[in-house]
Amino acid sequence: MKILVTGTAGFIGFYVAQRLAKLGFEVIGVDNINTYYDTELKHGRLRASGIETNALKDNQPVNSTVYANYSFIKLDISDRAQMENLFATYKFDVVCHLAAQAGVRYSITNPHDYALSNLSGFLNILEGCRTIKVKHLVYASSSSVYGLNSNTPFSVHHGAAHPVSLYAASKKSNEMMAHSYSHLYQIPTTGLRFFTVYGPWGRPDMAYFKFADAIIKGDPIDVYNNGDMQRDFTYVDDIVEGIIRVLDKPAQSNPAWNSGHPDPATSSAPYRLYNIGNSQPVKLMKFIEALENSIGKKALINFLPMQAGDVLSTDADMNDLETEFNYQPQTNIQDGIGRFVAWFKDFYKV
Repeated sequence: MKILVTGTAGFIGFYVAQRLAKLGFEVIGVDNINTYYDTELKHGRLRASGIETNALKDNQPVNSTVYANYSFIKLDISDRAQMENLFATYKFDVVCHLAAQAGVRYSITNPHDYALSNLSGFLNILEGCRTIKVKHLVYASSSSVYGLNSNTPFSVHHGAAHPVSLYAASKKSNEMMAHSYSHLYQIPTTGLRFFTVYGPWGRPDMAYFKFADAIIKGDPIDVYNNGDMQRDFTYVDDIVEGIIRVLDKPAQSNPAWNSGHPDPATSSAPYRLYNIGNSQPVKLMKFIEALENSIGKKALINFLPMQAGDVLSTDADMNDLETEFNYQPQTNIQDGIGRFVAWFKDFYKV
């Protein structure tokens, strides 16, 4: 089976591409390696996957030196012509779409980047899937779509119509766009709402990454809403396990779906939504304590008011994923943070 994985120089895509290659699938990875954060980290991920930096050329495949069945192409998913050529050339069986312009706060100051990557780019993915009739499209959504919804734990069967950032709105738009293609063209699509993913090779714009860097250097960390927040932190290996399980089971229509009382997570079309989280929210100050324990150093904390675009709490209702895929996250916070800190110290030589 031939699988396209987008965003393979990114955090989650890096892991998914390697996992699929180890399982024996033919994997084509793409990424534009943009400068949203340190490109050396992105190139480091690629090198760890056997993709050498000096071999990269725009829109040219590079074969991995680690996995014979993995190749990488540097291209931008928002480039319509390149994406049309990609789908026509490789005729993928399955698409795992993980590329996106990430970051809630960045979306407030750089909104046009989100329209380009998360909307135009996603449309190019959908059109490619329609053209070659892929067997399954799995794409990354986000827990941020729940926005002003305070009904916890967050369920995919609840409404999510009030996002509080453009990033969240773009992810909700992806879900709606996917449904339209499932309805019009019978393309099986599955959206996965990720809950605060962390771990080795993570993103430097994430709070835990910034906190670790500052604590090690002895710099103060900014903690918003005076630390009175909690997140359903989910270790990257657990996220990847969920993705792999879902990829193998194309979305199907729900025969019991009722247009008079529409279930947001299913449809008369082959369309599904799932949460992927840890289902055990952790208070932010406890998370910082886990970082302190792993680093062996106390944090200097600068408490600040709530910031625009943030939500107070996230908590994933995992019932559907547990029931349908026998999915259970395996990594607790202290173990996961310990692995991250060990990687951080090794990668940055601190």
